[in-house]
Amino acid sequence: MVSSGPYHREFIHRLGTIQVHGLGLSVDIHAPDLTSLRRSLQERQVLPAYFEVFRAASMALSSARKEVGAGLLTYHGEGLWITQPEMAGSRAFGRQISEAAEQLRILQSAWLNHECATKYLAGYYYGTYLPPLYTPLSAKVVADNTRLIQGLLDQQCRLANGSTPLVLLEMPPLTYFVAGTMSIPKFFRVVSEQSPCGLVLDVGHLWTVFRYSGAHRAMSLTRFVDEFLNEFPMDRVVEIHMAGLAVHASHRAFAPRLSGGMDDDALPAWIDDHAVPIPTVLFEMLDQILCHPKLTSLKGIALEVDTKPVELIVDEFAEFSRRYGPLFRRPNYTEQAEPDFEIRSLPEGQMAIPDMPILQAAYDRYARVLAGKTEPVGAEWSLGTAGIQELDLYRSAYLPYEILHWGGKVEDMFVESCRRLRERNVSLYGFVAFWFREPRSFSGIYDFFLLKIERFVEFVHEVAPELQDTVEKEAEELRQAYRFANDPGVQVSVS
Repeated sequence: MVSSGPYHREFIHRLGTIQVHGLGLSVDIHAPDLTSLRRSLQERQVLPAYFEVFRAASMALSSARKEVGAGLLTYHGEGLWITQPEMAGSRAFGRQISEAAEQLRILQSAWLNHECATKYLAGYYYGTYLPPLYTPLSAKVVADNTRLIQGLLDQQCRLANGSTPLVLLEMPPLTYFVAGTMSIPKFFRVVSEQSPCGLVLDVGHLWTVFRYSGAHRAMSLTRFVDEFLNEFPMDRVVEIHMAGLAVHASHRAFAPRLSGGMDDDALPAWIDDHAVPIPTVLFEMLDQILCHPKLTSLKGIALEVDTKPVELIVDEFAEFSRRYGPLFRRPNYTEQAEPDFEIRSLPEGQMAIPDMPILQAAYDRYARVLAGKTEPVGAEWSLGTAGIQELDLYRSAYLPYEILHWGGKVEDMFVESCRRLRERNVSLYGFVAFWFREPRSFSGIYDFFLLKIERFVEFVHEVAPELQDTVEKEAEELRQAYRFANDPGVQVSVS
């Protein structure tokens, strides 16, 4: 079935302004340091055709632009919670769009890649992405929000070639579970039918769908990939990502203590992990993906390597280049002529008001299930349409680990406060319960590190008020160090 309709025609129009990018690396410019990484790549004569960089301080991105010179840079955004019905109504949304537009201009990025996922859900905050509810109403709000963001970028972000960046939605990973009433590829097909977005297909994320949706019990990986791709809107895939997979530290530490919900089959409990080597099975999946006849819009393939050792990055990219370097020299990947670009009108408004409370209530149930406040009941959690066999692993192991370790280990951040809490027999697991005790409104630009500082101070004030001076002193030292490490001109709010 060939895609058609006004949104697909608009996508094709926008795609025509994007040159072929080839083979690249998706990086955090600080970890590892971009300058050192490029030097090591140059020494091996395997410099990528482009770098995709994560959102950072604008000053740091300007330095990256100078470092790369005329080379291609693209942008991986953060903080635009595309899956959420209240996205456009949040007080921070205008600031987030303005920041994204500024950083896209700095990089001269042909696209804004953003996970189709969220770290803020119905008043609860997370350090890593949660996938959307895979339901028809959720797909509609994602399409609405995507059209809105694309329209605002058309207004605020004109690039040097006269175009504006194309919004790409990345299919997120599953971390032990999935909830919804429709298949993931059908969800993205509905989103594509209702918006002009492009897509990023992450091969490792696709493996986690095979693993945690229950598909691995019913079919081989090859058959799963084939059936998934045939339903997925492959003609919207502009970029492919590859990253490592590994058993998470929380699984190794806490899984033996769980009394139920564990999956004892032969497949490893891998989840997305950019710091580790890419397993061979993902390259086998990539080979299968690249043979799909509807993969007609591909502009780049990037290894995601933030936090990975430089030596490993260079080795992997050298082999990656040897294996896939000829791909973009084939006739079907030659440059397209750039059509005249015309600014589109702002998209139609958000979903009808009667629909908003329905989806908001569904996300509130979703958040409460994940926090362990209620059990997974209802259509979104039916075993026929969702994978919840290892939900307890997420709730009992991964989520506490995320609060206590992700983006900074609490015991390393608040050394003296934690020591004195231990003297009082106050467990840090109480901080996890405190974190999810009640929902909180969101008004600032999201920063999990600063959020953790703020919440831990509140926790200590409540459980050990006599430590107020100690925890506030440590908190201010952390904030000062954070400002020193980043652009002091960037103001970040978390409440």
